[in-house]
This record gives sequence, C-alpha cells and structure tokens, in this order.
Amino acid sequence: MIVLGLETSCDETGVALYAGDRGLLAHRVYSQTEIHAEYGGVVPELASRDHIRKLVPLLRETCAAAGIGLKALNGLAYTAGPGLVGALLVGSGFAAGLAYALGVPAIPVHHLEAHLLAPLLEPDPPEFPFLALLVSGGHTMLVDVHAVGAYRILGESLDDAAGEAFDKTAKLLGLGYPGGPAIERLAGQGRPGRFRFPRPMVDRPGLDFSFSGLKTYALTTVRANQGDAEAPADIARAFTEAVVDTFVIKCRRALRATGHRTLVVAGGVSANRQLRAGLTALGAELGVRVCYAAFEFCTDNGAMIAFAGYLRLAATVRSDGAFDVRARWPLAELAAPGA
Repeated sequence: MIVLGLETSCDETGVALYAGDRGLLAHRVYSQTEIHAEYGGVVPELASRDHIRKLVPLLRETCAAAGIGLKALNGLAYTAGPGLVGALLVGSGFAAGLAYALGVPAIPVHHLEAHLLAPLLEPDPPEFPFLALLVSGGHTMLVDVHAVGAYRILGESLDDAAGEAFDKTAKLLGLGYPGGPAIERLAGQGRPGRFRFPRPMVDRPGLDFSFSGLKTYALTTVRANQGDAEAPADIARAFTEAVVDTFVIKCRRALRATGHRTLVVAGGVSANRQLRAGLTALGAELGVRVCYAAFEFCTDNGAMIAFAGYLRLAATVRSDGAFDVRARWPLAELAAPGA
C-alpha cells in the first residue's frame, strides 16, 4: 500500500510517498523562511499563497524521485490541523480533488500525532509504549503514548511553547528568523556561568511547563547589558541551558511516574543539539532509551504525514468526505483508529 502525504499546516510545504513494504520512497520539503523573514514571523496569507504555488511542482518531483505515477497510490493523507486555517485549507482542498480524481481514500492527519510518530520512521524505531516529549513552535507537552491514537497528556505549557520562547528571545537579541537555530548557533559561542536564568516550575510538583517568564527574564537581561558585545552569546547560552535543564527535570519526573523505559523526543525544537545532549545524558543516567527523528523530519514535513496516514489507513480508517480542517485541535480529542 502506497500513501501520499501532504503537509501545509504553516510555512513548510511537504510532499512524501510511503509504502508499507518499502518504507519512505521519496519526499520533498519547501520552506518559506525567506518569504517570512523580513516580517519576523509567518504571515498567514503569504503562507497560503505559497502552498498553492508549490504543491503541484513538489508532487511531480516526489513522484519522479520515487519512480511511480499517481495511479499507483492506494491512499492519500493530509494535515487537517492544528495549524493556520488558510494553509490547512490549501492542503485539504488539494487532497479532496486528487483523492476524488484517483478514486482513493483520503485520511485527515493530526499534525501533532504525525510529529510524535516521526521517530518511528528510523531504522530502529521505538516500540510502544513510551513517553514522548513534543517540543515545537506552537506546542510543548509530555505525552504517555501506548499505541497509535492512544495518548494521555501528562503536562503541557501553560503559556508560550518552547519554540515560541526561542523565537521571541532571538528577536530580543536581534537575531534573524527563525529564532531557534539562530540561538543555538549563538549559544555555542557563549561563556558558561556568566548568567543564570530561572528553571520555571521545577520547584513545584507536576509536569506542566511555563516559558513566558524566561522571555521576560531575557528582556531584562538584554536591557541591563546593552553595549556589551559579548552579552548576546552569553545570554543565548544561559537561556538555552535553562530550557534544557527544565526539560531534563520534567522528563525525569515523567519517566519515574510512568515507568516507561523509552523516551521519544519530537518536534522542531528536538533538532536542538544542546537539548539532545541533555536528554541523551538523562537516558544514560536512568538506563532509558532516548529516540529522536532524523533532523530532516524534526520540522514540518510530508514524510511524517504520509506515515501517520498509512498507519491509520492500514487500520481501515477512512475520511467522511467532509475535508474539514481545525486551527485548534487538542491531541486528547484525537480518536484511536477504529474508534
């Protein structure tokens, strides 16, 4: 069974082909970073328009790379939410027309589920059950994962997501968009110990997160050190260390609470090397396996959508034909296949 995956939730246009017997056949991703960089963030209308321009060329490239035609498809998967409504409608509309023309089923995919399952694309995938840390620009949460569609939210951010905090702090430091990679590069030049940022919500029980206070602390620190050429790198390092330490502390708690022996880390922020180093060290300390998606599949991509769609299509899930999209779609509301 071959499934086409389409990702258009924000500012990446992703197309991929996944086969049940051969795995990922081919994928293409186009990033709109240059378009939105001058605005310091994603402009929804521009994102939607660019998805329209890129979907057909990327589909042709992906099919050519895989050496198959559209008639070989057995199903189609598209991101139905959460995300920018206009961008989601481009993908769902494209999926509706293509699925109808080919006479194949189409599967709406939850964007966060696709991120959680992306590490399963690796050659030695993690086995269920596991603890998942999902860290992206819009979401930060700890999830108890027992099977596809069987998710229990253990904790989540009460305000800014981690990726959002990285982007806002990068803007305070005068760095470019997107902010996460820019802070990671600058933090590598910073000196340890000059600044110490608070580790939010680690002094109280529970597994929820809060990152808005770190952003405020960064603003205060930047203003207090204006004119110091070395301060930005030192601030970037201190900010990153605070985020990483917070995740390590919360993951340690969650692993002990659930008893899981596998930690899966997914989402765009999971590409941060300092975060990977901290969580890998935690795994070694606790004797827990820590799994990540490949760097190219941490950010939004069509491969994770095709894979999630394949798993649900294999479980006989079908679209009701409505092709609805949801800007907000809590992961806890997602039904298990067959439910």
